[in-house]
Amino acid sequence: MKIKRLLFEILTIIFGNFLYAAGVVFFILPSGLITGGTTGIAICINHYIGLPVPYFVFGFNVLMFILGLFILGRKFALTTLISTFCYPIALELLQKKAGNYVVTDDLLLCTIFGGVCIGASIALVIRAGASTGGLDIPPLILHKYFRLPISISLYVADCVILAFQAFFNDREKVLYGIVLVLAYSIILDKLLMLGTNKMQIKVVSNRSKDIKDAIISEIDRGVTLLHGRTGYLEKEMDILLSVVSNREIAKVEKLVHEIDEDAFVMISRVSEVRGRGFSAGKKYL
Repeated sequence: MKIKRLLFEILTIIFGNFLYAAGVVFFILPSGLITGGTTGIAICINHYIGLPVPYFVFGFNVLMFILGLFILGRKFALTTLISTFCYPIALELLQKKAGNYVVTDDLLLCTIFGGVCIGASIALVIRAGASTGGLDIPPLILHKYFRLPISISLYVADCVILAFQAFFNDREKVLYGIVLVLAYSIILDKLLMLGTNKMQIKVVSNRSKDIKDAIISEIDRGVTLLHGRTGYLEKEMDILLSVVSNREIAKVEKLVHEIDEDAFVMISRVSEVRGRGFSAGKKYL
């Protein structure tokens, strides 16, 4: 089981790196767009001294890999080692295969699809427990020690890199570059949270026992009873707390109001849930 999971993670990391390289080769480089990350730094270096983008990316990735090895640990370093070599190799291979092939000349389409490829690729690799290497590692270190959101750290770093590229690009390309960074930052943030955010529901009702039994039997979700007292009538009662998936929330709300149409229901989104029924399998007693 562990071997299958490890193999799946390795394949995910490889696919993520090829997807990243595809976004750069087919959308960013042909259109002359500016971007952030290691690729953005490489574009700057290439402009001033002519060093090929894949060569700089490889050298920078090795340097960041060493940093990640000492700070983020061996397991992280081993999975990131794949990206350290895979991304520059994928970049070189796709550049040679693509030649002068252009998917589209439309700058807006290149910006959107380039952002989708980069954002999705980084999210895939991070969810596999690694990174695409290079400039993705410092935000992961900041997240580990200061709990700073990865997407925000990447966005700030990318803005600095964009500022340097603005010196040798026209204003329109700079604006498109900002849109590109925004696009993949948003996609990255959404995909990192995909499957982890849930809905929390609190119910204040005179029929709390009936509602509790219905949620457990019909929705198959756990319920916590919080002892409380109403503010106006100062009546003692149990407040139900349950966490359900996005798809289940409408069914639960309907169920509650079928039992007690006067029930007071509060619904909120929680960013992550860990425990039985979510991050671990259900356990029936």
